[in-house]
Amino acid sequence: MTTPAEGLWRQLAPQTLARLVRTYGRERFDLCEDAVQEALLDAHRQWATDPPDDPRAWLVATARRRYVDRVRSDVRRRDREEREARLAAPLGDGTAGQGDDALLLLQLCCSPALPRSQQVALTLRAVAGLTTAQIANAYQLPETTIAQRITRAKRRLADTGALPRPDGDLERLAPVLDVLYVMSAEAHHTTSGAPARDADLAAEAIHLARLLHDAVPDSTEVAGLLALVLLTEARHPARVGPGGRLVPLDEQDRSRWDRALADEGLALLDAVTPGAAPGPYLLQACIAGLHASAPDAGSTDWTEISLLYALLEHVTEGRNPTITLNRIVAEAMVHGTGPALAALDRLEAAHPRLPRLDAVRAHLLERSGRTGDAAAAYRRAVAATVNVAEQRHLRERLRRLGQAGARPDPTPDVRGGEA
Repeated sequence: MTTPAEGLWRQLAPQTLARLVRTYGRERFDLCEDAVQEALLDAHRQWATDPPDDPRAWLVATARRRYVDRVRSDVRRRDREEREARLAAPLGDGTAGQGDDALLLLQLCCSPALPRSQQVALTLRAVAGLTTAQIANAYQLPETTIAQRITRAKRRLADTGALPRPDGDLERLAPVLDVLYVMSAEAHHTTSGAPARDADLAAEAIHLARLLHDAVPDSTEVAGLLALVLLTEARHPARVGPGGRLVPLDEQDRSRWDRALADEGLALLDAVTPGAAPGPYLLQACIAGLHASAPDAGSTDWTEISLLYALLEHVTEGRNPTITLNRIVAEAMVHGTGPALAALDRLEAAHPRLPRLDAVRAHLLERSGRTGDAAAAYRRAVAATVNVAEQRHLRERLRRLGQAGARPDPTPDVRGGEA
């Protein structure tokens, strides 16, 4: 059973790591990370029966003890006098607040000394606590590739200069936004699908997005990212049904959406959209805002959504085929399934292993009345995903298709399709 303390770990782990890195230096990143992991294991064993009054202070103190133990037992390090000098004269006094620590760790992992791919992989591991498999799934790359990026990033980070300090003009903004976006995406569509949603990761993504917006209040892309994660979280109460069953957007009970979060996201968009440059996160937030503003599925402005996806595809220079897939879904709602299926054929020729392409094809074929072709596409979609919740959803659609024949289904539920 999940203990109350476990919900804190994803928030406390990066804060504790940032505190140790601030104290002992970025060249000791590996040692600091190992010490935090050992402290988390100690917490797992002890907190269930003896929870501390101040979990953050407990974790920091335990991680520092573990760090000291590691340094003292490492015979390959410098002589004892130098090690003791390092421990006696840390780089910082550790008095910064938790918000500063979180932003500092984001900045540290997104050091310009690292390539963009290494920045994002390391930050997702250290800040978000994602596994190598989850990061690999997000970028559709082999786990070995991601593991190599993380290892190389930590090695290069240890050789770089002074520790950065958070300031009002947050540096390295683009990779930080990428990290928060992947955190939110993984939270609401987990790699394994068991569970279908990671509530702790969703909460941490919102928490960090708020901190980032506080640090860079004039950035329309930061505001767009915050609006996007708020609007995505607002739909959760209706998106996952009993037993972790996924509920497509058109079938969701919109009265169950969290209106406070939705209204906050919409208010952000109203404040920053006029006159703003169309960045990728702001555009995705605008798409999510159109869904949130529609009182029911039939009232959705699919024409505007299809235009926004086309603009998003242009802004991102066609580098993300999932955006193209979402554009095809939106255009199917406007122009019908025939042109959409032809566009899917072209997309598949360019990206034959694109995740969820067969799921979209199955939905469009079902809408067009081609029952046999739709069933075959559903079977291919089931075979192509390792996500348990998504498999269950696709099998349910396949059963419904067999029981009732082809029926209109207006909204294929693909990752990102809800914006």
